[in-house]
Amino acid sequence: MAIISSKKQSPQPERPDDDIFLASEKKTRYKTKKSKSQTETAEVEALLEAEATTEEKSGNQNEEKIRPQRLDEYIGQKDLKEVLNIAISAAKSRKESLDHLLLYGPPGLGKTTMSLILAAEMEVNCKITTAPAIEKPRDIVGLLVGLQKGDILFIDEIHRLSKMTEEILYPAMEDFRLDITVGQGKTSKTRSIPLKPFTLVGATTRVGSLTSPLRDRFGLIQRLRFYEVDELSLIIIRAAKLLNTDITEDGAEEVARRSRGTPRIANRLLRRVRDYSEVKKLTPINAEVAGEALELFNVDPLGLDWTDRNLLRTMIENYNGGPAGLETMAAATGEDAQTIEEVYEPYLMQIGFMQRTPRGRVVTSAGWRHLGFSPPDEQLSLKL
Repeated sequence: MAIISSKKQSPQPERPDDDIFLASEKKTRYKTKKSKSQTETAEVEALLEAEATTEEKSGNQNEEKIRPQRLDEYIGQKDLKEVLNIAISAAKSRKESLDHLLLYGPPGLGKTTMSLILAAEMEVNCKITTAPAIEKPRDIVGLLVGLQKGDILFIDEIHRLSKMTEEILYPAMEDFRLDITVGQGKTSKTRSIPLKPFTLVGATTRVGSLTSPLRDRFGLIQRLRFYEVDELSLIIIRAAKLLNTDITEDGAEEVARRSRGTPRIANRLLRRVRDYSEVKKLTPINAEVAGEALELFNVDPLGLDWTDRNLLRTMIENYNGGPAGLETMAAATGEDAQTIEEVYEPYLMQIGFMQRTPRGRVVTSAGWRHLGFSPPDEQLSLKL
């Protein structure tokens, strides 16, 4: 008697046919194996793909609104304007691109604005980026390949470029070509890609930090200086018109006096004064209104803010005006040593309120008097 099970017998897995298996294996090998030319082409294409993160938009809408658009609208920097006027006229007459330009000086003096003005005067496009944003070689390669004839590439804080990026820029600036190495070891090859003539405008606050090979490749090297009070007053009056703010000449002069010779600070203070006058309903903005508003924001008649005065007061009260070391001042005020050295000290030294000596920082007699202190006799006769 036969016993029949009610469960279904599971089918045995079929072994793949030898022919099918060999065909599949050949197909896999074909997919994984590429010719050298295809690999090199893919690597070059990957290098030429620019990442969008390197191109930046400069400022918000309000700042774009008050930026001058033409060289004749740019207030101040008379010597720089004359040099650039000649360079622009010469380049236009020869139908060439501008020579590479390096602008250096303290922040906020209009380096980015000048690059946009150059693009407008030459009737070309301007791409803006910063050195820290150029992390990989493909970033700078993509930007350079995307430039049209005569375009301007503006790189802010150019002294922070990586060594590899600088090496790519050398032939690009001199011969308008890109030298790209494809592959590794014995199979590596160098390919040259022609570029359209362009102008590189570099901006830096530390021109001494640039390497000599990069610095020497700029045809024009110009320094931006601090602005005088009358120049800043004109800038403030122009900005106030664009912001639909009513301000008098003495009101603009009061704001300019507290702006540390910097247009960026002047425009920022103007916005704060505008807010104060609108809320308090005090129009037009005269010297008295501007003074009240800026005192509210702890900006004194010489442009010193609370931190500046605290730094001087701490040195006077705790260390009899100095000398005091940088780390000592940082510990006593709770500020970072680098911030004190790079942000606060330069202006205090510029207006003669602080001096650096081999033994440390010293508050001058002018700094004592500004804060209402009487300098000691030895401070009055101190010669450093």
